[in-house]
Amino acid sequence: MVKKRLSPEKGRGSVDAYIASCPESVQVALKEVRKAIREVAPDAIETTSYFDIPGYSYPGYDYNGMFAWFSFKESGIGLHLRPPVIEEHAKELATYTKTKSIVRFPLDSKVPLPLVKRLVRASLKVMKSS
Repeated sequence: MVKKRLSPEKGRGSVDAYIASCPESVQVALKEVRKAIREVAPDAIETTSYFDIPGYSYPGYDYNGMFAWFSFKESGIGLHLRPPVIEEHAKELATYTKTKSIVRFPLDSKVPLPLVKRLVRASLKVMKSS
């Protein structure tokens, strides 16, 4: 039996489904983050097949070409990027909770979309130089 693959844009496992599975109170912010990433990288492949969260890639690069992801947890909206992007933007990110590859934006304030775009551009640059 041949299994039918779901389109990256539709059905279970899609970015739309991921966002819809999150609380309504954060869906608008997640859509804004998605839009910001797509504005920076309009031709990127959008998937949820890597880490089961929305991710973006370009084929032909290491790490399956992945350069950005976003996620929701009760602690906030996470923007996942290639190291060393977070470290290189430490001053801009000083007020946010972060790890080596994730910055978490709190739910009680608006996501700084210009900062998201700068970070995604930086992550793209790291990916392309690898």
